[in-house]
Amino acid sequence: MISLHLERSLVALERCARDAGILATAGYIAETIIARLRAGNKLLIVGNGGSAADAQHIAAEIVGRYKKERSAYPAIALTTDTSVLTALSNDYGFEHVFARQVEGLGMRGDVLLALSTSGRSPNILAALRVARAAGLVTIGFTGSKGRAMSAECDHLLVAPTDETPIIQQVHLAVAHGICDAVEQASIDENFRI
Repeated sequence: MISLHLERSLVALERCARDAGILATAGYIAETIIARLRAGNKLLIVGNGGSAADAQHIAAEIVGRYKKERSAYPAIALTTDTSVLTALSNDYGFEHVFARQVEGLGMRGDVLLALSTSGRSPNILAALRVARAAGLVTIGFTGSKGRAMSAECDHLLVAPTDETPIIQQVHLAVAHGICDAVEQASIDENFRI
């Protein structure tokens, strides 16, 4: 089972590494995030389950460091404050748990990165709609069956699989590449993707 999983993961990652469309989309996303962070905006990140953990991981890489010492950038995983999550879920319903946070914390020009393996999570779609209406740049990461999410995203990265664990692996691998680009741009003002 382990060998089979690793082989399926490798196939998906190799497809990404060779797919000009996926690479171009990842490049646009990295350029957008770099431009918005350089302009003084922040990155908000949302996801459910394993994608919530990935949101936290990505935020930590942006605020802290990926590989090298550099200035910190503002990134917030909206998946971490248990008091906010439980209050909003109780008072507004779980569908609005991220949308309400985007409404309160998001400013025009900020970026919302929404991770949804299915592309159909009601709370993710609601957050994207609120973000778009408020003038945030909306970025989605999803799987091969999540293309419906594109209606709410300025940029949508689609992992070439419908297996949730492998989608998440692709998302994190691409996110690490983006973190590397953000870091290089922080160190070298003339850096281009």
